[in-house]
Amino acid sequence: MGRREVAVKFRRARPEPEPELVTAESVPTAGDPSRPAGKGRPTPKRREAEGRARGPVAPPPTTRREAYRRTRTENADKRQVVRESARQGDDSALPTRDRGPVRRLVRDIVDTRRNVASLFLPFAVVFLAGYFVPDPAVQRYLVLLWTAFFLLVIIDSIGLGRRISKLVRQRLPKEDVRMRGVVFYGIQRSTMIRRWRFPKPAVSPNAAI
Repeated sequence: MGRREVAVKFRRARPEPEPELVTAESVPTAGDPSRPAGKGRPTPKRREAEGRARGPVAPPPTTRREAYRRTRTENADKRQVVRESARQGDDSALPTRDRGPVRRLVRDIVDTRRNVASLFLPFAVVFLAGYFVPDPAVQRYLVLLWTAFFLLVIIDSIGLGRRISKLVRQRLPKEDVRMRGVVFYGIQRSTMIRRWRFPKPAVSPNAAI
């Protein structure tokens, strides 16, 4: 019992730790970069955050000419964005005649084929160049080649039109379309060289649709 009472007295006699003094230097201020961000800091507005993300805001124009130049530049940038979106096939940026699932399917049908009509422009250039050769034999051969090529284009276009009609009815039976206009749209696209087509082809040649 004596030892236990000594131990209890010893524990009670242990000095309490003095409270740590808080000075003005130890308290982090609002501008202190070492202070962690928390709920004590006001949340920035969305418009301010977006402005910082875009970078510094350009100063307002000082003259009418500068304002006109800046407006023209902004409009040109917007047109470039819309043009690129349309070239990529974005339906919202396309002209009315190119919009919709039917026209997209027709473009894919044309772009997966190797169309004879796509050689029309190169062949026409060769024909016109040979037309100026002062040799009747050369001109007769050119006329025969042009006639044969034109017949091949007609035959190939008929096959393309049938394929377009068949696939549109199979894939999009609920769409109300004028088949004659859809077929003409596909044949017209087939006469262009592949890299010049608009919108640009979304499928590779001979790809499965």
